[in-house]
Amino acid sequence: MKKVIAIIAGEPNSISSEIIFKTWYLRKKFNHLPFFIVGSFSLLNLQAKKLKYGIKIKKINEKFSFKDLRDNQLPVLNINYEQKKPFQKISTKSNKYILNCFKETIKLIKKNKIYGFVNCPVSKEFLFKNKYKGITEFLSELTKKQGKETMLIYNKKLSVCPITTHIPLKNVSKNLSKYKIINKVKIINNFYKRIFNKKPKLAILGLNPHNFSPLKKSEEDTIIVPAIKSLKKMGLNVTGPISTDTSFLQHKKFNVVVGMYHDQVLTPYKSLFEYEAINITLGLPFIRISPDHGVAENILGKKIANPQSLIQSILFFNNLK
Repeated sequence: MKKVIAIIAGEPNSISSEIIFKTWYLRKKFNHLPFFIVGSFSLLNLQAKKLKYGIKIKKINEKFSFKDLRDNQLPVLNINYEQKKPFQKISTKSNKYILNCFKETIKLIKKNKIYGFVNCPVSKEFLFKNKYKGITEFLSELTKKQGKETMLIYNKKLSVCPITTHIPLKNVSKNLSKYKIINKVKIINNFYKRIFNKKPKLAILGLNPHNFSPLKKSEEDTIIVPAIKSLKKMGLNVTGPISTDTSFLQHKKFNVVVGMYHDQVLTPYKSLFEYEAINITLGLPFIRISPDHGVAENILGKKIANPQSLIQSILFFNNLK
């Protein structure tokens, strides 16, 4: 079979269906691999009607052919889910449905029916509660790759990676280690070499303001600097530790900026790239991508959601060999 990707519909009470419909309308304007949706056929029809998108939607099954994905009807691999209204408040009601979408998609990967997948936004707070920090960690356990998962927020001009992801700020220091930094940076380096055939230039940030702490043994001294020294000995092109407050003034010098916690790199990054970035999970046995934004419940049903991050997620698969 030719390369095909799946798009998981995500949280049903979010902007996911809107950006899917907008992407489908725009599909002929960009060169992409054939794709289909994994989600509720009945709910997507209900939402298309509510949003007044004149889209024809059709069911496909696991035995779909390449031809099934190339006509003017949006193909959907149905996962049963019933909801009376097109949109409701986000709750735990949809949890089983969303997880079933992921599990069915993983089955398709194992059967070599798809090349990889994009998942539309989910509400991590409702879906995982306290069990997982996010989709990245959920997939790493599902595929038995715990400890290897690495979040890369990607744009061809610059990417960023937080060493720790969705944890409270007070817990960042205790969740850092020399091993974790080395492991994640090596995974990023190998990814760039494999996908882009290039040795990336990586900037590694410190943790404390101006890389200084009044403590005798700061995180820079005990964790970050030793990790950088080890990475340099391995031949990786790393620079650091760089002070966070000036780091993004230098961003054009690097391919990737590696930070110690989520908002340290995501806040300036989103200010630079807005919807032109995507979230890639590295370290899994397949490519998983998601738009780099949330469920946007505040603009639900207003038809003002920007589909660019979903489009960029789909287009990234063109880079893969």
